[in-house]
Amino acid sequence: MPALSAHSRTHPRRDSFRIPKRRRHVPEARAAVRRILKDWAVDPELADDIATVATELVTNAVRHCRVALAEIEVVVSIRGCGLLLEVSDPDRTRLPAPHTGSDREGAGGHGLALVDALSERWGHDVRPFTKCVWAYFVLAGEQSPCDS
Repeated sequence: MPALSAHSRTHPRRDSFRIPKRRRHVPEARAAVRRILKDWAVDPELADDIATVATELVTNAVRHCRVALAEIEVVVSIRGCGLLLEVSDPDRTRLPAPHTGSDREGAGGHGLALVDALSERWGHDVRPFTKCVWAYFVLAGEQSPCDS
């Protein structure tokens, strides 16, 4: 597996894109994240986990954002010794809350448990105009910007 270049280690990588808040655009977001990860030579197994988490976070943003005609922003960046995935939407009032077995209605409700299982850590930030749900993944070995 190719390592990140020396240039990437000294100049942090960042890529972003926006999609309309529509369910039909979720697969496009997943494909865009996969392209970024492939371009950055991220380990395929880790890339699968990151793409799965991206799908969950984008789906949640599309499903729960109450702002009409909103756009969802996805940012992928190298931070510290890992990769940060951020999904933002303009609904600052609807914050993520994992469902428990007793409060889940019907199908669904497993997304944040999956995010928790696949990422090193995750959380959310309320920003001036958006809410951002993020997940952090450790890059190991030659892929890590910390391993020079």
